[in-house]
Amino acid sequence: MSTSTFRPGRRALVAAAAALPIGAALAACGSDTGDGPSLGGDGGNGGSDGGGGDANAFTDAVNAGPVADDAAVQASAWATKIKEAGQLKRGGTVANQVFSLADTSGGNPTGFDAGITQLLARYILGEDGADKVEYIDTTVDTRETLVQNGTVDCVIATYSITPERLEVINFAGPYYLSGTAIQVRTEDAESISGPADLTGKNLVTQSNSTGIQAIEDHVTDPGDVQQLPDNESCVAALKQGRADAYVLDQGVLLGNSKADPDVTVVGEPFVDDPYGIGLSKDSEDALEFVNTFLQAIIDDGTWEKLWTATVGEVIDGQAPEPPVPGELPA
Repeated sequence: MSTSTFRPGRRALVAAAAALPIGAALAACGSDTGDGPSLGGDGGNGGSDGGGGDANAFTDAVNAGPVADDAAVQASAWATKIKEAGQLKRGGTVANQVFSLADTSGGNPTGFDAGITQLLARYILGEDGADKVEYIDTTVDTRETLVQNGTVDCVIATYSITPERLEVINFAGPYYLSGTAIQVRTEDAESISGPADLTGKNLVTQSNSTGIQAIEDHVTDPGDVQQLPDNESCVAALKQGRADAYVLDQGVLLGNSKADPDVTVVGEPFVDDPYGIGLSKDSEDALEFVNTFLQAIIDDGTWEKLWTATVGEVIDGQAPEPPVPGELPA
């Protein structure tokens, strides 16, 4: 099994950008894939606000995060291993406009998931920990395997907590509550607002995603339902008229809409979709350690600052109440 890694730096970022389709570069780390469309906005620490929200506010939120004391790190074999390595290996993506977007100027990725990652690295590795992350690309087909075999220390990738996934890995969190939503061509936004409007419509979602079950449970007599391998393919099917609506996690779809004005998220999420941090079941103390970290950034206000600098840039209103770490869905 091959994996690709990302370390912030101009050469890696330029190479990654060159590999993406012109005008529709990948940018959504779906709750069920690592890929998606982006129009190549600049983000990153100190960069312009082209992706991932307000870059200066993002950097301030990360730099304000807590640092665990030595005793807390030493009490966790999982955290101790990371500290001794001097690096946190995170599975996920650096191609999502809202949750985790590479900075083309060479800084750290920005976005809500990128921020959670950097805050966790800071918590373990100290004040400069945000710069000590190796970003390893994962997909829906590789995430659990890379957690299980130790290729990554964790997966932070709009990663939906499901009973099936809990059978093979652990989840810290939830750290964010999203939901399954609908995306349409902007020109059709007035005619579709919820699952009741999808009867007879041709739909698209990602293979092995939570969108499949959402369609089965909430859409009456849909037309053709396509299951495509990644977010980019789904957006292409929608824009080309091969599908009337794209059903998937709202976090992914918001990234699409931020990147491309031709697609729009309509209505409200109609299935709850909590995000968690994927951890190996073999690292028994990791779950408690990461949940303690999540509670710490909630209690000191860092979670709210990070939400405001990222998700809050594309969703109106005040930051929501954070979920309670450790309260997993039944």
